[in-house]
Formats: sequence, C-alpha cells, structure tokens
Amino acid sequence: MAKDKCQNIKVLVRCYSSTPDPFKVLFFGRDEFSCLVLKELLGAKDVWQNIQVVTLPDVKTGRRGSKLSISPLKLLAEDVDLDVHTIPHERAAFRTWKAPPPFSPSSEVLSYTPPPEHLLVTASFGRILSNSLLNLFLPTRRVNVHPSLLPAYRGPAPIQHAIMDGQTETGVCVIEMTERKKGFDSGAIWASERMRVPEDAMFSTARDMLARTGGQLLVSVMRDMLAGKDTRVPQAHDPNARHASLINADHSMVNFETMTSSQVVRTHRAISHQKPVTAVLQNGRTLQLHSPSILDVPPVGLDKELPVEGSATFHPPSRALIVRCADNTYLSVPEVRQQDRHLLKAKEWWNGVKPEMRLHDALEGPVHFLPPTYTH
Repeated sequence: MAKDKCQNIKVLVRCYSSTPDPFKVLFFGRDEFSCLVLKELLGAKDVWQNIQVVTLPDVKTGRRGSKLSISPLKLLAEDVDLDVHTIPHERAAFRTWKAPPPFSPSSEVLSYTPPPEHLLVTASFGRILSNSLLNLFLPTRRVNVHPSLLPAYRGPAPIQHAIMDGQTETGVCVIEMTERKKGFDSGAIWASERMRVPEDAMFSTARDMLARTGGQLLVSVMRDMLAGKDTRVPQAHDPNARHASLINADHSMVNFETMTSSQVVRTHRAISHQKPVTAVLQNGRTLQLHSPSILDVPPVGLDKELPVEGSATFHPPSRALIVRCADNTYLSVPEVRQQDRHLLKAKEWWNGVKPEMRLHDALEGPVHFLPPTYTH
C-alpha cells in the first residue's frame, strides 16, 4: 500500500509540475557567428534535451573546384556529435525542403498542432525560411539571434554596416521569426543587450563579442519560456532606421574625394574579410589597399607634394604608400595588390609605377586614384 501511494505521488508530481520538458531544438546557421551562439546553447543543458543542426551544403571552390568549402557550423556540430542536415543548393528547392523528425508530422496527420517543446532557432543562416517550415513551430517558438539593436540595421550585414558607419554602440537581440511578408528582422523582441564597439574593432572581434552575448541571451530567453515568464515587445517604428544591406563590390570601392582616412580604415575593418578595400588608378586598373591606417601626423610639405584628393606617393621612412583623402586627411598603406598581380610591399609596387598611373602622366611624381564607377 505504501509503495502504491508513493508511486501515485510521483505520477501527480509529473502530471502537475509547472516546468515543461526541455526543448527539442532545430538550429539553423552556417558561419562563425552561429557557431559561437550554438556553443553557448550547448553549455546550458538545462534548457534542451536534443539539438539538430541545419546548415548550408558543401561547395566546391577554387580553380576547377579543387577545394571544398564546408560550413563551420557543420564541422562544429559533427565534432560534438549532433545530427546535421544540409539544405539543397538551389533556393527554390529549399522552399519545399522537409524538416527532419520529430519536427515534421507524418503524411497521415490531417491536423497538426506543433508541440510547445519544439523550438526553431536561427543565427546567421543566410536563407529565408518558408511559411510551411515556420508553421511547424508555434509562433512563440520561433527564435532568431540578430546582432544589432533593432529596428536599426535590419538586414544580412548589421555588424559590417555598424562598423563602417562609425557607431560607438551596437547590440544583439533575440527576436521572433516572422513570415517574409511581415518584413525582414521585424519580429517582436524577447531580449536585447547594448554593447560598446571598440574604436579599433575588426569585424571578427565585434562578431565574436556579439555572438557570445547573443548565445547567452538565447539561453536566458529559453529559461524564461520554460518557466512561463517570457515576454515579447514589438519593435519600435523608426522610418529612419539604417538598413544593413548585403555587402557587395561597391562597398569596397574607395572614393578619396569624399571619404576621409577614418572612413577608409573603418571600411577595411568592417569588410576586408570579404572584400579588400580597393581604389581605381588613373589608368583604369584597380589597386587593393591592405592593412591601411590613419596617418595622424603627416610629414611637413606633404600637402604640396599631394595637391589633390586621391594623389599618393611612397614615403620611405614608413615604407608605406601615403594617400591624400577628403578633409585633408591622409592614409598609410603598407601593402597593395594591383589587378591581376600578387600582393606586394608598397615599395616593390612603387618601383613599378608607370607614367600613365601618375597625376601628370610623367616619369616622376604622385600617382592618382579616380573616383570609382559603382555597379549597383
């Protein structure tokens, strides 16, 4: 009798406990940002019972497909023995892609209600999820980790644009995933945290900082969900909020007539991992500017030697190419790569400068960069 009574008590506790089961997570991501978010989640074993990863397929790159580019998230997930699923290469095929069990109902099910313990998480996935995929989860169980203070910098490249714009503060939000027709990154906000942008922050530094904080926020939100105390706040309406468009070749092109040395350096710190900052020589060839820095104290008489924005000369003491930029500022460039050439030290490149690259089409004198012709 005592044994039966004890078992009945256990059943009652199990049935009426206010704490639901930990989540079964379907995690969508691809890059280093999503890896760091996942690592934070992996360390919080109280909020999940199972994690499956969905990422992009392997891609052949390099000359004649000699190299294989593998999603960093796939490598991490395999290393920690998580199930990994890759989506189709073709975007159209992804719209009909089926989620793995237990997230997809069987074909025999006529009416499907998503279980509350199923959780969709996206972090820097880079693809739009179809409505049919979103509907496999309750609206309150679709979570995205976005590295900005929304509504500012909605879009695929918020970290890059924040650095390029010289923002001293950014942040990360955990938001509700919504259907495409409602707008990108427009869902209600579960949690956010502001962060200072270090003055010399490279993209990778800011990305890692935001990803770790974003992962910690995600875990906090999941704990609140399990405790039944999670709340969401609609995003503020701001028609002047900056957008974070996909980085393209135009973002890397330098116009010395309008950009100061600070702006050029910020662009380098923001996107050089994707596209090196590039200028157009007077002869139409392009020149990549590697590791540029601000020349705070220009040599005496440099303004006369470089009479116009976009003129440049080699400076032997610093062994760098010095370029005059907008607002009488100067840029120092230690290494360059001319179109269809190898990376060279500034001195080596300067020794091969041709007259048609120079300001006055002469054997000596400064070279001259033209304003770029944008493609977008």
